[in-house]
Amino acid sequence: MARPGPSSRGPQLHVWRYLGVLVASFVALYTTVAFAGPGSAWLKPKLGLDLQGGAQVILTPKTEAGKNATADQLSTAVEILRQRVNGAGVSEAEVFTEGQQIVVQVPGGNRDSIQSVTRAAQLQFRRVVEEQQVVQQTPVTPQPTSTAQVGGASPSASPTATANKRPVTSGLAAAASASPSPAASGTPAPAPTPAPTASASPDPDALPPGFVRSGEVYTPQAFAALDCSDERARQGGAPDVPTKEIVACDKDGRFKYHLAVAKVVGRDIKGANVGTDQLGSEIQVNLQFKGGGQDRWTKLTEEAFGQPAPTNQVAITLDGVVYSAPVIQSVINGDAQITGSFTQKEGRDLANVLKYGALPLTFESGDAEVISASLGDDQLRSGLLAGGIGLVVVVIYSLLYYRALGFVTITSLLVSAGLVYGSICVLGKTMGFALSLAGIAGFIVAVGITADSFVVYFERLKDEIKEGRTPRSAVDIAWKRAFRTIMNADTVSLLAAVLLYFFSVGGVRGFAFTLGLSTLLDIAVVVLFTRPLISLMSRYRWFARSRWTGFYGPDGGDPFTGGPRQARTTVPQEA
Repeated sequence: MARPGPSSRGPQLHVWRYLGVLVASFVALYTTVAFAGPGSAWLKPKLGLDLQGGAQVILTPKTEAGKNATADQLSTAVEILRQRVNGAGVSEAEVFTEGQQIVVQVPGGNRDSIQSVTRAAQLQFRRVVEEQQVVQQTPVTPQPTSTAQVGGASPSASPTATANKRPVTSGLAAAASASPSPAASGTPAPAPTPAPTASASPDPDALPPGFVRSGEVYTPQAFAALDCSDERARQGGAPDVPTKEIVACDKDGRFKYHLAVAKVVGRDIKGANVGTDQLGSEIQVNLQFKGGGQDRWTKLTEEAFGQPAPTNQVAITLDGVVYSAPVIQSVINGDAQITGSFTQKEGRDLANVLKYGALPLTFESGDAEVISASLGDDQLRSGLLAGGIGLVVVVIYSLLYYRALGFVTITSLLVSAGLVYGSICVLGKTMGFALSLAGIAGFIVAVGITADSFVVYFERLKDEIKEGRTPRSAVDIAWKRAFRTIMNADTVSLLAAVLLYFFSVGGVRGFAFTLGLSTLLDIAVVVLFTRPLISLMSRYRWFARSRWTGFYGPDGGDPFTGGPRQARTTVPQEA
């Protein structure tokens, strides 16, 4: 009778289906890396502050009479800022307090990127009391590539500018189209010639005595002195007190306003999102009001409706700067939209800061500082050295103890590394995920979790073979029993990562995120690669040789292969 070997036919796992799914996953993952988001270095993940450096700004609260901000105010401001900087995903930005100051650190950021999240975002709706078109004080050389001048509108453009600025509002809309600004169109604008009041200061960053900013409390003298052709005046920065009348510029510097007290403020906003107008031609930010805020908004439109110009306008201000000033031509019982020739990014940033609420404090922003990544580089080298040593130990142990199966461990770890690297590249481009030292620590810890899955499976396989099963049958039985243990262990790790992510901040969240991601990918690698590879190897005769696998049968020799076995007989000795 022919002796059947381990390659004999029987119920078989569809190995190539599993491996095909894995290959397709790799192709889809790295195709997404290649085409998702901007950037030419498509195989380079986004790095955190400690690895690539970035920018830092220190915010000092502005309070009345020099009083200190309360602990609750600082805590609320820190939480809102964290929600803003992490609104698009895990960005590894750091927000924390130092005494009475708040420190914001953004990986790879600059002053502009920090300003987009540290703005006070004091959204207010005010009736217009007085409006005046800004007359350009110093001629600016026309630029053929620009359709708007920062320094102010020319007198000949007055009718057009005024007509474009006051659209008809009805239904649920309260919008105003503004002329495209250079910042919105992406075309650099010529620097305006400083007004005579600003040129007296030798330091361009220093403000001369009596300089008026947009958002300051109204007086006839302040309204007359407000020079909206000066970009520094349009940047706001003055304490925008809702209960007082203010003077304000529009964001393009074409008009200045005397505005009444605020009747609707940022805390009345329920939500905000960015979209387009009905024609799909202009970016707009849609606002939804809370119950009391909706009533106040409706009452404000009732007060403005039917009044003589310009008191029939409602100015929508952000940090003391007018973004829209529409004419109210009906009582509006619904939500509002803010338009103003936004780019998609500007609209998204505005919706983000409004969605997460107004800060409870107004801050003075210090100078942005560049943070070097030199310290992070040293720590990274030390961390990678420690991780490399641990990985080498795992490989040596696997080769010595499991012999040929050690190569399964090595290739599985390489497959897992490929999935992890592709995932962080995709997340960096699509969600803003930034890899930090804490995140790398999470991946290093996950190597142990992945190796532990192999150990559980291999040890279960050794036990089944030692009980007398053939390697072919032992592979399937061991998988069914080991998989429950693997899933239980990975579930515990995943739950720990999820809880750590939601109940921690900063770098600890990065550690938890990478740990959870690696745990999920560990399950995918074990199912789609490790198990099919072991099943494929078991079809060859060398798999039943102890010297190749370290598997031993019940008698301590090579595993039973399924054929007739030579019984070990002993000759009885005669008495």
